[in-house]
Amino acid sequence: MKRLFCTFLLCLLAFTAQAGENFTASVDRSQIDSGEMVELTLESDDTTLFGKPDLSPLTKLFDVYSTRQVNRLTSVDGASRATTRWIVTISPKHDGYVVIPPISLGDKTTEPITLHVLKASERNDKDKMAPVFIDASIDKQSVYVQAQAILTLRIYHSVSLYDDSSLTPLEIDDARVEPLGKPHTYEKQINGVRHGVIELRYAIFPQKSGTLTIPAQTFTATTVGRANPNDFNPFGPRPGKVARVKSSAIPLTVKAKPASYPSDAPWLPASALSLAESWSPEPDKAKVGDSLTRTLLLKAEGLSSAQLPALPQTQSSGLKRYPDKPQLSNEASEQGIIGSREEREALVANQAGKVELAPVEVVWWNTDKDQLERTSVPGRTLEIAANSEITTDPIPAPALPVTSQAGQAVWPWQLACFILSLTSLIGFALWWYARHQPAITRVAPTGPSPRSLLDDIKRGCLANDTQASRAALDAWARQQPETLAEMAARYEPLSAELHNLNGALYSETAQHWQGEALWQAVRSLPPLAPNETASNADSSALPALYPR
Repeated sequence: MKRLFCTFLLCLLAFTAQAGENFTASVDRSQIDSGEMVELTLESDDTTLFGKPDLSPLTKLFDVYSTRQVNRLTSVDGASRATTRWIVTISPKHDGYVVIPPISLGDKTTEPITLHVLKASERNDKDKMAPVFIDASIDKQSVYVQAQAILTLRIYHSVSLYDDSSLTPLEIDDARVEPLGKPHTYEKQINGVRHGVIELRYAIFPQKSGTLTIPAQTFTATTVGRANPNDFNPFGPRPGKVARVKSSAIPLTVKAKPASYPSDAPWLPASALSLAESWSPEPDKAKVGDSLTRTLLLKAEGLSSAQLPALPQTQSSGLKRYPDKPQLSNEASEQGIIGSREEREALVANQAGKVELAPVEVVWWNTDKDQLERTSVPGRTLEIAANSEITTDPIPAPALPVTSQAGQAVWPWQLACFILSLTSLIGFALWWYARHQPAITRVAPTGPSPRSLLDDIKRGCLANDTQASRAALDAWARQQPETLAEMAARYEPLSAELHNLNGALYSETAQHWQGEALWQAVRSLPPLAPNETASNADSSALPALYPR
């Protein structure tokens, strides 16, 4: 029994290891022009396989140019995973649909891949001989307004280029431009000469009907020239020439919205549109109080996610709705932009019984078939079972105004009592705040003190400085109960010294003025009597406006 269990375990491990070993094939593009090269990538994660894939099946339908091997070691969830890639550059020998046959490595075989090879467009022979030229093409000659048109720019160069190349930004009035991925590089045979190709693709959404002109694009680069070993200068200019090529402008006809399109529906011109619904968990056995997550996914080919409208909300009296923020995303593909809008909402059942969900419908215009179409999710009926653990309360009756026994409404009295209580509370709070405040706010004295002003007068007078003495006297007098003239009127020595000071200020005798006597007069100024203070206050008061 133990031996049988070990054998079973070994077989299980071998099966698991074999399930994790893959040998796959992929291409960088599935649609190419005649003469272009495509990269075929063969990848294996089986470390027990050695050698190289058998590429002999390719030689019948393809020209094989080069093969390079890349070994990679990645870590996923703490487990190391080794992979080996073989990148094979091939070119189809025929136009139309060409199948890459299965490739074998040991006992592993890849799946076949179908390529669509288009006939090469005719190009001017002069351009074909140029070392650098540019080609611009658009997938449609006319589109509807706000529909997608794909512009493809291909820059061909038969010589090597430095990394200083630049391309003018694509800016179009009355149109929105979206780049379709990063620039793609590959090789192509033209007239027996191998050319490198830089391909850029843009999605253009015209915003106005009429004729839209896609402007010409200018590509600038420095070609790699042969350097003279005798003139080598690492800090000098690069050897080579500056190549500047310009594409042709392309007119695009923009059609207005069809008259048959519903006026109340948002305008959605797309080549394909799908609407899918999913639930988590499935609502087959839902009970009252269960939370159900409903997800609606809207995807459109040829429209960005910003153009997709909001889906109708779930309306049902038996479900409470809690929506999430919509998730918008754009994906670049060979067909252009694929915009998607995912709306998720949580639905909680609040009553048992049947809950009807209305169908969700989206109206759009099929640009490939040029007709109106409708895509919808059918409505469904949810069977909500009762939940014994949850008791549902009956819906309360609407509240009526409280009335007294006499039949009169009492809410006005209640409102008045509430306002009176509120004002009383506010008044008590203000009283309590004022009770803790000081009765008189102490104001700190501003300006110089009288003592410091007397010191200024003494300093100016003893220094015989007429200007400083006069300024100190004026500042000191402004803090006295009477003016300087009133002081001089009641004290003769001060009046005489002020006369001498004024004479010295406004005459040429200022340098002979002696201020010690003025200082002595100020020091000897007698104080005012109380009755004189009142009389001075009365005399300084303004006369009555209306004397009797």
